[in-house]
Amino acid sequence: MNMPNPFSAPKTSSVNSDTPGAPVRFTWAALKRSTLFYPFIGLLVVCIVMVFASDSFLSAANIENVLRQVSINAIIAVGMTCVILTGGIDLSVGSVMALSGTLSAGLMVAGMNGVAALAVGLAVGLGFGAANGFFVAFAGMPPIIVTLATMGIARGLALIYTGGYPIDGLPDWVSFFGSGKILGVQAPVVIMAVIYLIAWVLLERMPFGRYVYAIGGNEQATRLSGVRVARVKLIVYTIAGLTSAFAAIVLTARLMSGQPNAGVGFELDAIAAVVMGGTSISGGRGSIIGTLIGALLLGVLNNGLNMVGVNPYVQNVIKGGIILLAIYISRDRRK
Repeated sequence: MNMPNPFSAPKTSSVNSDTPGAPVRFTWAALKRSTLFYPFIGLLVVCIVMVFASDSFLSAANIENVLRQVSINAIIAVGMTCVILTGGIDLSVGSVMALSGTLSAGLMVAGMNGVAALAVGLAVGLGFGAANGFFVAFAGMPPIIVTLATMGIARGLALIYTGGYPIDGLPDWVSFFGSGKILGVQAPVVIMAVIYLIAWVLLERMPFGRYVYAIGGNEQATRLSGVRVARVKLIVYTIAGLTSAFAAIVLTARLMSGQPNAGVGFELDAIAAVVMGGTSISGGRGSIIGTLIGALLLGVLNNGLNMVGVNPYVQNVIKGGIILLAIYISRDRRK
């Protein structure tokens, strides 16, 4: 039997607006059915509230700061979106980011060519992602157990490699990826935008995206239809590892050091961005644009609450409540 190619040209589609490749109908009913509707309204409401709460919220400097802060979580959330759309989860992204960043930093300080050192860091992220995908897709192990184990392994390797201390002394040019500008736009924001564009094409304009959504919707039916489910899952977890490594480059460049304790809790922020962006935690429904909106919503919320002086502990309560509300809305709409 001929197997479909995940990256072949897409065919025409007549399915609804929540499916990749479907025609967009700009009606009120269609907008309310869209997974982007509630996240966008939430972002709009939070922005309006923060405008009235702080005079400096809309300043160019603050907007630039929000986008730069959002970029790291947003990049990680790209891979997390792909994983969650298949009905999986990846708890290792923060630890993989720490290992990738510290290894790249250490190799540069040791005298390796900077580009080669960054490539090694990307390869580490790709390798951990592929390992997660192999154990989940081919060994049939639960994603939460596999990624919990690799989370500990990656974090442990980062601490062993650095001895628990930051690695300083990076070349000055590395800072470009964290604070440089491309045509007047912050480099981290440009990197984030390019990654989201690639992810959008992959998920919304290629058959691979349809397979990802189909696996999250009904894995058994997708397998019976001839899709190589294990291969798609392997690719999905590999993407998650790779985006973690890209986020490591941005974070390492911002801090100008390799931090073995970096990324603690980042997996939770990435999951929050995905869920707040309208992606169903059980898979099969959502969008990469929604994840970007979710990451912006989380970033604006953090920034605004800090500006008005809300206690950090109270901030955690507020963010937790918003995440619960997002999950409830997603569940209610799915029903």
